[in-house]
Amino acid sequence: MKPFFITVANSLSLMIMLESEAHINGHPVLTYTYSIYRGDTSALNKLNNSEKLLLPDKKNNPGYLGYVTFEQPGKVFNYIADGDNELSYDEVVDVIEEINHFRDSPQLWAI
Repeated sequence: MKPFFITVANSLSLMIMLESEAHINGHPVLTYTYSIYRGDTSALNKLNNSEKLLLPDKKNNPGYLGYVTFEQPGKVFNYIADGDNELSYDEVVDVIEEINHFRDSPQLWAI
């Protein structure tokens, strides 16, 4: 699975990076932790390969906005803003709704 892109409150473009990927019998299994970065597809495409490798390095990425962990999918989740920047309450609500939609739509997983 690759990162996916969403737009939330105030037209904020975000990249959602799945923290881990697993396969059972050839089928993807969703992770429970999603890192959130400022950005869009065009911004990611402009990065060279060494810059793309820094994306998971949260401390060195100024676009990092924290992560969402799902304790019980669709019910219990946490947003942790452990970077220099953070999302507003409305943005967090939008991100969680978008991730839930992604999780509930397997046809989107092959993006």
